[in-house]
Amino acid sequence: MELTIIEALSISDAWFQCLNKALLQGRTYRIQQGSFEGVHRKEIPLVAVIMKNPAIKPLRPDVPTGVPPPTTDEVIEEYMSYLMTSTKQENEEYTYGEYLAPQIDEVIERYKCGFDTNQMCMTIGSSESIYQKDPPCLRVLDTRVQDDCLHFVLYFRSWDLWGGFPTNLGGLQLLKEYMAKEIGVGDGNIVAFSKGLHLYEHCWDLAKMVLRMPLG
Repeated sequence: MELTIIEALSISDAWFQCLNKALLQGRTYRIQQGSFEGVHRKEIPLVAVIMKNPAIKPLRPDVPTGVPPPTTDEVIEEYMSYLMTSTKQENEEYTYGEYLAPQIDEVIERYKCGFDTNQMCMTIGSSESIYQKDPPCLRVLDTRVQDDCLHFVLYFRSWDLWGGFPTNLGGLQLLKEYMAKEIGVGDGNIVAFSKGLHLYEHCWDLAKMVLRMPLG
């Protein structure tokens, strides 16, 4: 597996670059297990996405007229609340918030005692997650305060480029802004890793429309 590095200014810039990379150079295969089993997807097998200024607004990507947007400002704000809420509904196998909510306040309080530490890494899931039908995609939300700014380093085991990426990163950026304010530092970068950043086949034509590529 070769590492693909995407360097971008904003979340939107990163999304457009990743769409282009997945469509033109992604590995195409049929899913044997997991979500959308039997469907094809194009995947960037191992990727690091570096966003220098993820706070640039709007956090949602702007798409051409006639293309349904992958997310909205309202959805991103709701997702941020979801990340900070530990409540789980009866039909939910897990939520990110049930794992993150108890850790967020601890990270904030620990950073108030000093920035020079590598310990402020929040994890999602457990040893039991492997038995779930759809285990959590986001598994690590690592943090670092450096140069008086809070930075996020993320790991997604699997990552839906259309249905997940814009909402996930938008909500995580809002969470980072909240945490940075509570800690008393500035807002920093986001670096996101995944071994499977992918675009499902039912989104291929939408992605081509966004990038103004010929359909078919």
